[in-house]
Amino acid sequence: MSSGRLLLGATPLGQPADASPRLIDALAGADVVAAEDTRRVKTLARALDVEISGRVVSLFDRVEALRVTALVDAMQAGATVLVVSDAGLPVINDPGYRLVAACIDAGITVTCLPGPSAVTTALVVSGLPSDKFCFEGFAPRKGAARRAWLASLADEQRTCVFFESPRRLAACLRDAVDQLGGARPAAVCRELTKVHEEVVRGSLDELADWATGGVLGEITVVLAGAGATPYADLQSLVEEVETLVAAGIRVKDACSEVAAAHQGVRSRQLYDAVLLARRETGAAP
Repeated sequence: MSSGRLLLGATPLGQPADASPRLIDALAGADVVAAEDTRRVKTLARALDVEISGRVVSLFDRVEALRVTALVDAMQAGATVLVVSDAGLPVINDPGYRLVAACIDAGITVTCLPGPSAVTTALVVSGLPSDKFCFEGFAPRKGAARRAWLASLADEQRTCVFFESPRRLAACLRDAVDQLGGARPAAVCRELTKVHEEVVRGSLDELADWATGGVLGEITVVLAGAGATPYADLQSLVEEVETLVAAGIRVKDACSEVAAAHQGVRSRQLYDAVLLARRETGAAP
């Protein structure tokens, strides 16, 4: 086993204060910082008041394969290499996979410094079921490929998270309506953790209408699985739960009772919806 190691550091999505102490220490102490964008990591370091003492090299998609051998050689010689993407976790739809695989093959220690991820952040604020989900990366750019991809999700039971360009979001949502039906619940998360953060929840029909006027910023879409209860119906079930709670039944028991009486909704999904509704109205959880 080499004395060198590979660190995968999660970087803030927008707020520098979200950086973990371990990331800050790694930025200051790593022998090599391999960054998707060297300018961004230097800007982040300045915001965190950290001086990067090691060598900074680029590690974006087109150069990753060319960098692997030299980085592995450095780690085999004892170096600590920190990999960071522009925002969130490396490897998750960002560079790093080839390097991780090469390190494992070479017996080099691979460690993650966990932290922000747009995938899980969007999932937990969407209000959609999170007990099972899949991540699909970026939606296909071309219309025909995108429609075929959406059609493949028609029977997917898990909640699906994917990224989309703001320029293509409206077209993507219209295609989703055509392929999946306008009633399918979804959420569009824009500029997560940033000043202009916005989470728009509703049916695909509603979201497609909303996006028609144009959308800006980093976009993450969360799509309910097949058979998920539409938001309008879910709201009525939340009201049923609250009626039972007012009668003295515990929230979890009330959710179980209401879910058992209605097809297409799980107790956990309903419980999450109740908590979300209470947060939005300022009621006690």
